[in-house]
Amino acid sequence: MTIENLSANKSFGGWHKQYSHQSLTLNCSMRFAIYLPPQVSSGQKVPVLYWLSGLTCTDENFMQKAGALRIAAELGIAIVAPDTSPRGETVADDEGYDLGQGAGFYVNASQSPWDHHYRMYDYVVDELPALIEAMFPVSDRRAISGHSMGGHGALTLAMLNPQRYTSMSAFSPICNPMTAPWGKKAFTAYLGKDKTTWKKHDASELMRQATQFVPAKVDQGGADDFLVEQLKPEDLEAAAKVSAYPLELAIHEGYDHSYYFISSFIEEHLRFHAIHLYK
Repeated sequence: MTIENLSANKSFGGWHKQYSHQSLTLNCSMRFAIYLPPQVSSGQKVPVLYWLSGLTCTDENFMQKAGALRIAAELGIAIVAPDTSPRGETVADDEGYDLGQGAGFYVNASQSPWDHHYRMYDYVVDELPALIEAMFPVSDRRAISGHSMGGHGALTLAMLNPQRYTSMSAFSPICNPMTAPWGKKAFTAYLGKDKTTWKKHDASELMRQATQFVPAKVDQGGADDFLVEQLKPEDLEAAAKVSAYPLELAIHEGYDHSYYFISSFIEEHLRFHAIHLYK
């Protein structure tokens, strides 16, 4: 494993750093950001929160806009933010913002031309944590969170791998992508037209059938422009009732889909994860 340091900035006694590496899973160079809290300077191995961003975003959006680093420094939690898709001149792309580069949807594509590079599920679940745990002073205690497309990713990856994550949370997740325009477009392109394969990557379907539980927290803005057509938190809430899933879901009136919303409630999410990461 080799990584290249691209930048380093001290913040709240810890360090925010960007790195690039050659991903064997995605067959391209990938960038990620990591925040290492001040506790690592004393030799302590800290747990990790993986943050998955939404459509059009990179590793930078959350780290620069969410206001999470101060709380992470206090709690002794590292944060890792990968990019949202493979990228590069040889990587398949689409003219739309909601497919291709910047829109990996955290699945393993099985359809051409996407299947050569678009394996974000394997990258986030396996390759990236293995690299992080080998190269940085962190433990194997992991939580996962995300926003919008990344909220969909956080919920589905955690429910498919309950042994790997202590907790999961999401802001404005795509809760039922099988019935949402964003999800239908991405799943058709990446996974094919057989909708039975889509169910494995639909948070509402997974939560309805769950028998193993990862503690979950979801926050949604009530003034979100995508609420009705794309996000559908009511479907996730209904699914949780079927399986008695331990889901905390709140709708916050007046808040939209932006990082103004995320930064308003990110402290609650980090403290939620800290409880489970340090159990």
